[in-house]
Amino acid sequence: MKISGNTILITGGGSGIGRALAHRFNDLGNIVIVTGRRMGPLTETIGKRKHMTACLLDVADPAAIKSFADSILANHPELNILINNAGVMRYEDMTSARDLGDAEAMVTTNLLGPIRMIDAFVAHLAAQPDSAIVTISSGLAFVPMVAAPTYSATKAAIHSYSLSLREQLRGKTEVIEIIPPAVQTDLTPGQATRDGYLPLETFVDQVMTEFRQRPTPEEIVVERARILRNAEQDQRFPAMMRALNPR
Repeated sequence: MKISGNTILITGGGSGIGRALAHRFNDLGNIVIVTGRRMGPLTETIGKRKHMTACLLDVADPAAIKSFADSILANHPELNILINNAGVMRYEDMTSARDLGDAEAMVTTNLLGPIRMIDAFVAHLAAQPDSAIVTISSGLAFVPMVAAPTYSATKAAIHSYSLSLREQLRGKTEVIEIIPPAVQTDLTPGQATRDGYLPLETFVDQVMTEFRQRPTPEEIVVERARILRNAEQDQRFPAMMRALNPR
């Protein structure tokens, strides 16, 4: 994937990894469109930067995605990169019957959101030069966090979906999966300052180093995430399950 001269759409660009990637790609000379459910954080992402645009979008709303895609392609026909970053994480207790609202919201946002976004833009992207689709899974796709079962499952699904998408689009559009470790963001309460989590800027520094490789890796796995990504093949899965999920 080339890292400059693109027009890039990033979902969930109002904070965290989405905002940091938006800034880094904009610094490299890309036009960047950020989306989210609230305009305030998106406006903060843009600040006084040039060649950045903010658009409201709830990726949990399929009708909104369709009309949004029509509008974006009318105004930015040069769009060639889609980064599916929007996501939510909730902790769950599955030991008794419960309200499944949180589980359903995670499936809708974390899994159906990217699937619908890709579907809305894939034909356009396949016709563009230097096009790419970036998905963001998690180290928890490979070793689940017991307290976040649905979140972990949606990220495992995104990994699997990315594998199939890559093969179907091979020769047309690059498919790159970012596999983060635990990063200091606002994904969950208190996470932005949680000890032991990778600082956001350090994580994004490492991600951008991987994007500069030629060819771009199909999976961008920073060093902190490798122990989870490779747990099964390294025959460390039971040990990593115990380490990640102490009783």
